[in-house]
Amino acid sequence: MCDTAWVRSPVGRADRHYATRRGTKTVLVLVPHPVAGTRLLDLLPLLEADHRIQVVFADPESGDNWQAGQAFLRAHGGVVLPWAQARRSEFDLVLAGSTRGLDALAAPTLLVPHGGGFGQYRPWRPPDTAVPRPRRHGTGLSPDQLLREGRLRADALALVHERERALLAEECPQALPAAVVTGDIALDRLTASLPHRDHYRRALGVGADQEVVVVTSTWSPRSAFGRDPGLFDGVLAELPPDRFRVVGALHPNIWAHHGAWQVRAWLADALRAGLVLLPPEEGWRAALAAADHVLGDYGSVTAYAAAAGAAVLLEDTPGQPLLDGTPAAVLAREAPRRRHDRPLARSCRRRGKPVTAPGCRA
Repeated sequence: MCDTAWVRSPVGRADRHYATRRGTKTVLVLVPHPVAGTRLLDLLPLLEADHRIQVVFADPESGDNWQAGQAFLRAHGGVVLPWAQARRSEFDLVLAGSTRGLDALAAPTLLVPHGGGFGQYRPWRPPDTAVPRPRRHGTGLSPDQLLREGRLRADALALVHERERALLAEECPQALPAAVVTGDIALDRLTASLPHRDHYRRALGVGADQEVVVVTSTWSPRSAFGRDPGLFDGVLAELPPDRFRVVGALHPNIWAHHGAWQVRAWLADALRAGLVLLPPEEGWRAALAAADHVLGDYGSVTAYAAAAGAAVLLEDTPGQPLLDGTPAAVLAREAPRRRHDRPLARSCRRRGKPVTAPGCRA
């Protein structure tokens, strides 16, 4: 789809007549899909209350667009530029959680990871061609993702931890001068939330004698929810509702690809049975702060749960390739697995030593 519309905006000189605040620096936030959007929204509070800055948004058209991307942007009330207009406008800074659209913009760019960092598993399948090619990991740090015609696609590359810098040195050493280890703002927000545990538990309707069990799944057929459509129904059937409050956290890609209506329809029985289903945009950190137990797969939320000190129990997801040294790989090696021959309530009573993976703590 080629959007040729042009909207009045605070960018450039054409609409300056309508501006109340003039002379601001303009920051463009690129949101190709909700996963990138949720991470970039973690950064935007750093720009609040600064009258020198005007923030606008755009959904880069790449031929691989998510319907949920536009809906995500509209829901947050920012000025959303049509992509044709964004490409022809000037910005003082571009914030991106993905490389999509970067080649069409001529502005200083900060590229940040979404999810648990660049150096995650992200399984990559080569396109169908006549030439056999091996499957490999897609870490977000390879030359085909970071470079175009030998030029770095971003002016600055934010890394979560030193493991990513070492991986970058192996995969794309040309990008090292632009890389900086900034830590993980999502983890920082989670850590800041931990003292407010009681507040979040009250918001979830947790009784004084109840424990919170967060059930989380990433996306893909290999994920916990992908492998077991009855995941939430099974947990609710096993855990007495007077003792346990079950909270569901699904990866935003599940909502974006299948649609919010469909997700709720699939989980209708679980919702009627008492499941608290978190929205895809936010709420998972509050749930982890409130959690006593977390049942999850190899997704980022499970790793963040370990960092928060929750008792983590893994759903077995065989066949998922994991990159050595990443939080997901360490958890897969160290965390206990759910045993379906043992009552889940019994496993929840057996709190083990918290597992902390490298990179889980900034």
